[in-house]
Amino acid sequence: QPPAVVREARKQLDGAGVKLAILDTGFFKVPLPESPAKLDEQWALLDRAFSNADILGTDLIRTFAFTYPKGGSAAGGDYPRSYDLVAQAAEKARKAGFRFAVENVGGSYVGTSMDSEKLLAAIDNPALGLTWDPNNAAQMGDKEPFPAGYKRLDPKRIFHVHLRDYKRTPDGSAEWCGVGQGEFDHVGQIRAMLADGYKGAFSLETHFKIDGSKAKASEFSMRNLLERIKQV
Repeated sequence: QPPAVVREARKQLDGAGVKLAILDTGFFKVPLPESPAKLDEQWALLDRAFSNADILGTDLIRTFAFTYPKGGSAAGGDYPRSYDLVAQAAEKARKAGFRFAVENVGGSYVGTSMDSEKLLAAIDNPALGLTWDPNNAAQMGDKEPFPAGYKRLDPKRIFHVHLRDYKRTPDGSAEWCGVGQGEFDHVGQIRAMLADGYKGAFSLETHFKIDGSKAKASEFSMRNLLERIKQV
């Protein structure tokens, strides 16, 4: 978006008394660049992200760690190059005064808790952490994203968290549902993070519909999530 549009968004947030926790971007949510020109497109996107985050008053930026090529899989992935480029980006962020929260997501080099653990081990930079999405981890094959998956991670490097709910499918993946309709332990996850000193925000992601409406689904999940927060 043009800077003027972003500044108007900041004005509206300030007017409503809302502080933005994180700027979501699509940075590195692409296959590994095959040419310098493709990589330059990503660096340009990163520069815009820095500018927008500054306007919006947050130092935290949601990013990714590249997707597989079309028809590809993790087995044939170039993990060293992925890590190298993420490390370069994280250092750019550190020098500019920002932090990266890499999201684990389907079809990505970082999809599960195991992938997330490896990324953090490969890149020792205080500006690089995670957007931990335990439900995405379940969809990507984590048998138990909490507590087992969470225990693999350094809690100090979890910068943001996505919450929703899932039901396990026969093939070991997961399908989305409303909070409280599935099997994810929201109370346990939030309790564990608070006990580990987490001070960041939690975001509700819906990804399903009620009567064809994501708004209805979001209202349903938010009510149920707030009830669970009371139990923490």
